[in-house]
Amino acid sequence: MPTGKVKFFDSEKGFGFVSGDAGEGDVFVPASALPQGVAGLKGGQRIEFSIAEGRRGAQALSVRLLDPAPSVSVNRRVRDRKPTEEMVVIVEDVIKLLDSVSEGLRRGHYPDKEHGNKVAQVLHAVAGDLEL
Repeated sequence: MPTGKVKFFDSEKGFGFVSGDAGEGDVFVPASALPQGVAGLKGGQRIEFSIAEGRRGAQALSVRLLDPAPSVSVNRRVRDRKPTEEMVVIVEDVIKLLDSVSEGLRRGHYPDKEHGNKVAQVLHAVAGDLEL
């Protein structure tokens, strides 16, 4: 089976591309080809896949993860951290953001998809800043 490295994957759109190691060129990867329980792939992640010729070219099937997604935080150093004074402001803003989400939930309403995605991105970014 061919192997390759993920160029990018957009979980929202449900597809991405992988660059094959054996010169297959860019291969389309639909979300339907991912293993059960895997929602998406990260750039640089190594995968194994079979190939079928689709209407628009090569398409990956039966994707198998060869290694976990690369973590940006693994390569970070303490000196790369934001100053604590800056993090205090960021954390306080996140608390206000979560308070607004909490109010909506108390009223029985989840945030709309766009707002929910933005909140998730903010939380993910702050978690990355706190993690080392």
